[in-house]
Amino acid sequence: MTTIAERAGKTRPGRLDVAGTVVRLGLAAVWFASGVIKAADADQTWAAVHAYQVLPDALVDPVATLLPWFELALGLLLLLGVGTRLVAVLSGVVLVLFMAGVAQAWARGLSIDCGCFGGGGEVAPGDTSYGTELLRDTGFLALAVWLIIRPRTWLALDGVLAPDDDGSSPGGGGS
Repeated sequence: MTTIAERAGKTRPGRLDVAGTVVRLGLAAVWFASGVIKAADADQTWAAVHAYQVLPDALVDPVATLLPWFELALGLLLLLGVGTRLVAVLSGVVLVLFMAGVAQAWARGLSIDCGCFGGGGEVAPGDTSYGTELLRDTGFLALAVWLIIRPRTWLALDGVLAPDDDGSSPGGGGS
């Protein structure tokens, strides 16, 4: 016998749904913070992208211009819980690229600030923190991996847009 709440698709979220929701919102906050800071200072974002010395000059402008808006889009989609698994995959790819950029800068002996949350560009040789940046991004990557493996979260539009096989939307909108 099902309850009225279950028939209405309003079941209580399980612990993993709640944990996934915290993960989803945490990763959304990362992308929002990073994107807002970069969008607010386009010149500094350009300096950060340029400092890595991996892109041809013709690509520095487009990447520096689009990156903040891409990060904000990832944040918005995660906040809403739309396409959670796909957005998590994209987040993972971007984070791996960021980590590769930091690692190559470190290996090449460049002295730059990553520019991940503002700043960026060349810094004094003793002012780099590559190890900390890679560790932090590994943590963010772990959040993305969680959502790739288990995208079901509470209060996500995924459940409304694509309910479970039985027609319910677990946790009020899980996927």
